[in-house]
Amino acid sequence: MKRIAENSFRVADKVKLSEITTVENYGISDKELKKELEKVRRALGKFQDTLYAHGKYGVLICLQGMDTAGKDSLIREVFKDFNARGVVVHSFKVPTELELKHDYLWRHYIALPARGKFSVFNRTHYENVLVTKVHPEYILGENIPGINSVSDIDETFWENRYRQINDFEKHIAENGTLIFKFFLHLSKEEQRQRLLRRLALKEKNWKFSPGDLKERKLWDKYQDCYEEAINKTSKPHAPWYVIPADNKKGARLTVATILLEALKKYKDVQEPELDEKIKANLESFKQELEKEDK
Repeated sequence: MKRIAENSFRVADKVKLSEITTVENYGISDKELKKELEKVRRALGKFQDTLYAHGKYGVLICLQGMDTAGKDSLIREVFKDFNARGVVVHSFKVPTELELKHDYLWRHYIALPARGKFSVFNRTHYENVLVTKVHPEYILGENIPGINSVSDIDETFWENRYRQINDFEKHIAENGTLIFKFFLHLSKEEQRQRLLRRLALKEKNWKFSPGDLKERKLWDKYQDCYEEAINKTSKPHAPWYVIPADNKKGARLTVATILLEALKKYKDVQEPELDEKIKANLESFKQELEKEDK
């Protein structure tokens, strides 16, 4: 099997998405990819147990991608061996009335992981420079001072948003949140095939929306927005990873492997040592329990 190296997918310099493959050759079958994932996710589950006991870091995983990119199934398969209390998934959809009464980062800030836990953002704060940039009329619903019409939303507005997002991520990173951002890089043809499967399979029909076809017509515009967002916000403390996503099983293994490889670098994440007094009396505690009436 081809080695999955974390730095091979991390965005360290400017990228052009059209020049990055959406298909990765792992050199093994889908069945073997699944077996490899099982091993990696068990190791991730053990790391999460230690992270919880250590209690100093939270882990934020951001997943972005076009419709049908495989975000939901990736979450299901990669985090299957986690303690259920150790990972929380947040799916951010159209902002609610309450959320619109706050700034656009508020709902993401309150969903950040507690120390010792993982939070997975299924669609993220980046929707605010993606879907809103493709559909700037959505910004008007935020009631931002000085923004009274679409014509008020200029390039300075978007540059400010990128700056705000970078500041947000720098702040949380400096306070113990480990950030991983994954763009599931899907080809337009593979999306077409997945949409056709949603229409062909009765059990998948519920996932289909006519809006999917409307958004598909804006494919190139979305790709431009993703490319700009990735290039402006991939930082050492909050890196983007571009993951070939035409093969779902391969994408899941790649994300899981990158997470494990990167997290293992935090050598300070260790289970805490028992208090010396408690450690010295372990045998007496054991004897006390053994003497109890059954």
